[in-house]
Amino acid sequence: MPTPRTSPRADEGRCPFRDAASHAPDTAPNGCPVSPQAASFDPFESDYQLDPAEALRWSRDQEPVFYSPRLGYWVVSRYADVKAIFRDNRTFSPSIALEKITPTTQAAQDTLQRYGYAMNRTLVNEDEPAHMERRRALMKSFELEELAHHEPMVRRLTREYLDRLVDKGEADLVDEMLWEIPLTVALHFLGVPEEDMDTLREYSIAHTVNTWGRPSPDEQVAVAEAVGKFWQYAGQVLEKMRQDPAGHGWMKYAIRRQQELPEVVTDSYLHSMMMAGIVAAHETTAHATANMLRLLLENRAVWEDLCANPSLIPNAVEECLRLSGSVAAWRRIATTDTQVGDVAIPKGAKLLIVSASANHDGRHFENPDELDIYRDNTTDHLTFGYGSHQCMGKNLARLEMRIFLEEFTRRLPHMTLVPDQTFTFVPNTSFRGPEHLWVRWDPTRNPERRDDSLREQGRDFPLGAPSRRDAEREAVVTRVIHETPDVIRLVLEDPRGRPLPRWTPGAHIDLAVGDITRKYSLCGDPDDEQRLEIAIRREEPGRGGSRLIHDTVKPQTRVRLRGPRNHFRLDETADGYLLIAGGIGITPIIAMADRLKRLSKRYAIHYAGRSRGSMPLLERLKRDHGDRLCLYPADEGRRLDLPAVVGGRGEARVYACGPARLLDALAALTRDDADAIHVEHFSASHAILDPRREQAFEVELSDSELTVPVAADQTVLQALRAVGVDVPSDCEEGLCGTCEVAVMAGEVDHRDKVLSADERAASRRMMTCCSRAKRGKLVLGL
Repeated sequence: MPTPRTSPRADEGRCPFRDAASHAPDTAPNGCPVSPQAASFDPFESDYQLDPAEALRWSRDQEPVFYSPRLGYWVVSRYADVKAIFRDNRTFSPSIALEKITPTTQAAQDTLQRYGYAMNRTLVNEDEPAHMERRRALMKSFELEELAHHEPMVRRLTREYLDRLVDKGEADLVDEMLWEIPLTVALHFLGVPEEDMDTLREYSIAHTVNTWGRPSPDEQVAVAEAVGKFWQYAGQVLEKMRQDPAGHGWMKYAIRRQQELPEVVTDSYLHSMMMAGIVAAHETTAHATANMLRLLLENRAVWEDLCANPSLIPNAVEECLRLSGSVAAWRRIATTDTQVGDVAIPKGAKLLIVSASANHDGRHFENPDELDIYRDNTTDHLTFGYGSHQCMGKNLARLEMRIFLEEFTRRLPHMTLVPDQTFTFVPNTSFRGPEHLWVRWDPTRNPERRDDSLREQGRDFPLGAPSRRDAEREAVVTRVIHETPDVIRLVLEDPRGRPLPRWTPGAHIDLAVGDITRKYSLCGDPDDEQRLEIAIRREEPGRGGSRLIHDTVKPQTRVRLRGPRNHFRLDETADGYLLIAGGIGITPIIAMADRLKRLSKRYAIHYAGRSRGSMPLLERLKRDHGDRLCLYPADEGRRLDLPAVVGGRGEARVYACGPARLLDALAALTRDDADAIHVEHFSASHAILDPRREQAFEVELSDSELTVPVAADQTVLQALRAVGVDVPSDCEEGLCGTCEVAVMAGEVDHRDKVLSADERAASRRMMTCCSRAKRGKLVLGL
């Protein structure tokens, strides 16, 4: 996937639409012709309103950065580009995030002026350095320990509202529950009295339409009237708080901080944040929850999985935020001539960056349009934004959505959508959720009628992003094949006969048996959606996992899976390939060979082992790849001459898997051409940190402008998560590369098995699960 870049020279960029300008009636501000699809794009039309990601599928595939004459904005639709813009908040200023996307009529302006409306900078539309200075000053209320105090109230409210509905048999969840609970929680979080909720809902919708909608001239006056009253209401509440700023609530905390930092937390800022906070703290959560319940009820098998296994709920919430989140887009303005991808963007250009489209980008998410609650990288979604302007309230939203889903799946597992209902949305570019969500159920089937204690049996979840270990899929072993005396091949299927996820050569799964979890490469047919295959060598001196599997796993044994994931991906663009395997390392290599054969690529396999009898998958290799196969059984006196094999490879890409000594030798031979070699390790030397031997240090986050201490007994990954910074991870042993982050400055003590010697020497990347600072401070690109 190409890395998006920004550049001060817009003339380096190309035009996204290549046809002759004479065929295009419109021209973009950079002088490029506008394509017919771009010319007709209108986010206020039904296609975008109903499904922004689907409406921009053509853009992700053909024209990921385009100019919309109807909107007057550049529209960005791919994941890498959207994320790059979020990261660079100096080149792409958020200052227009709350600017009215539809010009205001004079009559509407006069109405707002009558109420003294003076909405100014807030956390979402403020530039640096003021933004991070204020964000740091007001961060405490969003820390996980502080948010934990709200959990009992969210649980209590959810149960009370469900108590009112549970025997009705039919309800509009938006009107009767999903709007009021997040609003009550938001008011409690802010410290605002819980009153006038119907009025606040009207005000909140008016604020959305006023900022991101396209109201008609007549509608603008009515909208402005509600917004003006909202502004007035926010000021009145703020003044009451000033009289007694003691007690709980973020706004009261902000008032107290103003006394300490009057130049940072100003009067104007507090008034604007009071109004914006009431909207931001509840509207997006209400919409996200309605989207989530609709999506899950439309996918009945997934809903039933959650009812049967509530431990899947945290990852399911995250996957729903990815697939159908409540935040569809944000806006930015270019502060200099620059580029997005390879498209020139002039200074002053306005951009609509569509995170809803980015979340469906198949360049980042496998099978992006499928609802997969077992997805391994679903927390990479951009619904909460990214970088220094990432949503501060994301973990409060997660807390609420998880409790909603846990209570519904436990108390109303038989709930269904009312058929043939029409879903409508408040027309706007950026925030979406159904205005109504009708569901029904048979009250006589309510589980608590048989067991009234069920009402109180709620399950709690750790705050913050879900762990990948939360998303385990059940599977059954249908066959156990003895490949060699110490290698078994397992065939795994879904116990209900459902398709298993698709995978690509080089992918692996995490196999959980009892209390142990181990990683094994897939070696079957990627096109077979009914089964997965792995091969496992019994390692007598190992940690015991392979011995347990060999001794206990039989046909019909139930196991658990995570993945598939692919950190050893085959680049299919090369002309030739050299595939090298040692022992059990043949498992990912044979899948690559199968794929290369289908593609009619040039490849050779070099396979070493103790003896032919100890080399798994040998018969299939000889059958399917005999003319490309070179064998090196040590007991026959045949040794793999790595210098000769590698030296004669020409321009071929090298893929290798096997024991450490093989991969270390290969790395030494290819030190001058590290980009040409791709390897996968079996194990790491990673050990539990010994605080007596380690040193504490600090990491500075350049994008977020935060400094995070890392204790002697703590990994960088753990320290980042403790302050709410979401960094994806998988193995947490330095093997897979998932937790990699960019290093901007500092010396790294590299302890991973991912980076080459040259990459370690350059110290531009590190694995946060295991690597540390050699001395002093590290500056990371987060």
